[in-house]
Amino acid sequence: MREVSITTEFIKLDALLKFAGAVGTGGEAKEAVQAGQVAVNGEVCTQRGRKCRPGDRVDFAGECYLLCG
Repeated sequence: MREVSITTEFIKLDALLKFAGAVGTGGEAKEAVQAGQVAVNGEVCTQRGRKCRPGDRVDFAGECYLLCG
């Protein structure tokens, strides 16, 4: 599990994937989310603009990212 620290109240899901280094570009993040390859707190999420907050867990490509504030 990789911890990702943010200094804001939330971060959008596609921006989180890019910020965490899970994808190389925002376009890759958009495609992955829309294809149903990303889960937030155990549920598949296809909304790339979903607000992720500290405490949320994001799973993508065999990696787990835990948001910290």
